Amino acid sequence: MKITGISYRQYQWPRRKPIRNGMFTYTDVTLSVVEIETDAGLVGLGLGGVNSSLLERFKPLLIGEDPLNVERLWHALWVPKLVGRRGTETRTISSLDIALWDLIGRATDKSVHQLLGGYAERIPVYIAGGYYEEGKGLKELAEEMEENLRMGAKAVKMKIGGAPIGEDVERVRVVRETVGPDVAVMVDANNAYPAHEAIRIAAQMEKYDIYWFEEPVGADDYAGCARVAQATSIPIATGENEYTRYGFRDLIQHQAASILNADANICGGVTEFRRIAALAAAHDLVIAPHGSQDIHIHLVTGIPNGLILEYYRDTVDPMWGKTFEETLTLDADGMLAPPDRPGFGITLNEEALAKYRVS
Repeated sequence: MKITGISYRQYQWPRRKPIRNGMFTYTDVTLSVVEIETDAGLVGLGLGGVNSSLLERFKPLLIGEDPLNVERLWHALWVPKLVGRRGTETRTISSLDIALWDLIGRATDKSVHQLLGGYAERIPVYIAGGYYEEGKGLKELAEEMEENLRMGAKAVKMKIGGAPIGEDVERVRVVRETVGPDVAVMVDANNAYPAHEAIRIAAQMEKYDIYWFEEPVGADDYAGCARVAQATSIPIATGENEYTRYGFRDLIQHQAASILNADANICGGVTEFRRIAALAAAHDLVIAPHGSQDIHIHLVTGIPNGLILEYYRDTVDPMWGKTFEETLTLDADGMLAPPDRPGFGITLNEEALAKYRVS
């Protein structure tokens, strides 16, 4: 089997209201799709951020190659660094690598979960949300969390870092009281704080039994993240903005976090994700991936140190349940099982997406 073609398209649609975290405001949702075609008639689907000009530079390195050789192809893409070791280049590699793994699954009639080792039959899930929005006060925040519970959530995540510390602590209190003592509550600052401010708010949140404090400081401030980790009893989670095993090596060496939020769409694809997971396992650390549940359900259940899966619903994406022909839904225990369809088991809902295509 040989690669014969690579295509790319992008879709974009507006959110009902802009949502804001501790650093940024998001008005739209973007879906990037890469397809790798073969002479066997099989096509692999990759999702994630893609730079189209970089994609054109990468195509000659893949055309004519056997898609099963993911390690060789990953290194072929990684070596000619054009715009730096991180950022859009590695994200483009990530999308191509994801498409290769999807293709391998389709060729072998195995899910990516099975290809990675099929460690867990299902995994706990947390619903990500709790964003800042215009007109969204404590009442509306509580109502969102109540709806999460009705969906079966046993864990929820909310944003902090976009309001004064006292106001954010009050938001945390409301969420904890709304979901009760038996539901895990995560908080996510999205790199909003300097270390001393992160330590301050952590001290005030500890009484609310926070499951983890995510990205308390800047993504490159490993030493600051370590200071926060040493100062609080709340476990620190980080890594969604980290690239390749080398970045995670540095996080681990700094003892900056006990939970690593590797994102295959960012860190280098499935091939690099499994290296990161193995590195974490060697240090008895767990992986709680950031990003697309449709991709990461396979990855977090395929490894022995997978902790929990991030899950986005319609509060974050108005096309939730419409983007793909299949929709992952929580079971009665607030968990998800990986699909047993070949590859990632994803089929684009072409009819629903058509009007949102931008390139």
